[in-house]
Amino acid sequence: MVAFLSLFLGVWTTVAHAAPDARLRVQVVDQKGAPVRDAVIEVMPAGGWSGPIRFPWSMAMAQRNQQFVPHTLIVAKGSTVAFPNLDQVRHSIYSFSKAARFTIDLYGREQNRTQKFPIAGTVALGCNIHDQMRGYIRVVETPFADKSDGNGMVRLSGIPAGTATMTVWHPRLRAPDNVLTQKVALSSGENAQKLVISLR
Repeated sequence: MVAFLSLFLGVWTTVAHAAPDARLRVQVVDQKGAPVRDAVIEVMPAGGWSGPIRFPWSMAMAQRNQQFVPHTLIVAKGSTVAFPNLDQVRHSIYSFSKAARFTIDLYGREQNRTQKFPIAGTVALGCNIHDQMRGYIRVVETPFADKSDGNGMVRLSGIPAGTATMTVWHPRLRAPDNVLTQKVALSSGENAQKLVISLR
């Protein structure tokens, strides 16, 4: 089945703003209208981005209750991620993803391991001991990125106004590499879009 991304409402509201930057509000829902959690939205300005990329959350993915926490983590290209083990049992970490192929051998409670991610893309993580454990790291090249909350909402600010490329990723999205892209025109002030994605 061909994946689709439908733009229901290109702009819900545009507010006059003195600064040249734009704010983007995106809601991601599935075909039934239910909100999609942990969909990563990235916006790359037409001129690209060469400045620093800093996110307000920790560059860490813990192992707690035999799960990766958070389930999806966004990091800047070149970041080093910590993997603290907060469980009573030992864990290992592996990935066969194109963006990162690595294995971290077994380590125990209150121990920590790190891994650097120099290539942009999606890194799917697993544990050799606990097959049910799945986690994802989305490595990005833009500071304008976040993941959807329980209401399917993502809010981004400080984006240069003008043409940009918006990317949506979700592990269950029906598309090559679980990624869809679309050009967007962002004006100064708030821009809002509603995306409908087809999940498998």
